[in-house]
Amino acid sequence: MPRSVRTTERAERPALPFAPKGLSRLEAARYVGISTTTFDEMVRERLMPRPKMIGARVLWDRTQIDLFFEALPEREATQESDEDILARLG
Repeated sequence: MPRSVRTTERAERPALPFAPKGLSRLEAARYVGISTTTFDEMVRERLMPRPKMIGARVLWDRTQIDLFFEALPEREATQESDEDILARLG
């Protein structure tokens, strides 16, 4: 029988029929729509919640992420829209 090979990447979790309550760092960043680096920075700046510990696992509460996300400032009406930026570049 072949031995299993350990990798530094964790296999992705299989799809669940419901949204998980606890999210890994990568899942939390993807949930918000940002990179893990930006997510880490936002956690340090208290713009995103701190994680919870479950045994050795570090997980973010999806409901808390939603609350923090809702509290983020909205984009100013005077800022360029995505369409304006793309038109200027294109």
